[in-house]
Amino acid sequence: MYSSKIGAGEPDPLIQESAPTRDQELFPIRTVSSLTGVNSVTLRAWERRYGLIRPQRTPKGHRLYSRADIQRIEQVLGLLDRGVSIGQARAALESQQRGDEAPTPAVPRRDRGPWGGYIERMIEAVGAFDEKTLNTIYNEALSLYPVELVTSQLIVPLLEELGRRWQSREGSVAEEHFFSVFLRNKLGARFHHMALDTHGPKLLCACMPTENHELALLLFCLAALTRNYRIVLLGANMPFADLPLAARRSDSDAIVLAGSVGAYWPALEDELGALVRRVRVPILVGGHLATLHRDAITRAGAIPLGSDVPQALRRISEVLSPQD
Repeated sequence: MYSSKIGAGEPDPLIQESAPTRDQELFPIRTVSSLTGVNSVTLRAWERRYGLIRPQRTPKGHRLYSRADIQRIEQVLGLLDRGVSIGQARAALESQQRGDEAPTPAVPRRDRGPWGGYIERMIEAVGAFDEKTLNTIYNEALSLYPVELVTSQLIVPLLEELGRRWQSREGSVAEEHFFSVFLRNKLGARFHHMALDTHGPKLLCACMPTENHELALLLFCLAALTRNYRIVLLGANMPFADLPLAARRSDSDAIVLAGSVGAYWPALEDELGALVRRVRVPILVGGHLATLHRDAITRAGAIPLGSDVPQALRRISEVLSPQD
């Protein structure tokens, strides 16, 4: 708990401030980032560039956020999820505050907000094998939008588009490999930076046996880190036989496995069931494998998560929450 006094300043028609009481709860930026999934760099950009939030300050200048600030951040996330760009979010919030009846229209995924433009720019950079430009565009998106939204609206569609271009011969295998290496390096560096500063439940994360593609797992782990989970990452093609020992020695609270369509094998249900019986923590399975073979995973005693990252994180939170 923190408390602070609001300094004098010009009133903001969007942000209605009042003098805090002695018992008012205020939260540091790290806590707010964990609660909302919006990283601290993005929260600062929303404040400085768009005036969406106005946190209070400690005498040393550290930001402190009220519950009203957190609620406003969640409202912004709702707008972004419906296709409103960050530059339009303030006007949309003001419209809601005035009580305008017309709802913000949902925009088709392909044309949502800035994502179509980001995808086109990144495809062009990939086609030119221009890592510098690719890096600039990627960092710009991450500075303005939560990592979960960048993953679902930019990275996943971009990977799908590169795959489509390869199949239709518009692109090449070299383009796919170039972007995969770029993304793996970026995600790996970001993962190691963020992993040093989390304190929540510990997840042992690995790809299914026969699953050699770990980008989806890395994207999930980054989103989990923003929610304050601690991550033990084992990577691709992880044999089930080694997981019980790794879970025990790392003192993990759950095991999260990831698999794509090609990771299925006929003995999956039996072998997954044997793994469930050998460990004392929940086993959760994500990715397209969990969507297509949900029943088999459930019969094995594991918990299917599907391929939607925010929904998967909510399910993990439910599983690990203390039962009344």
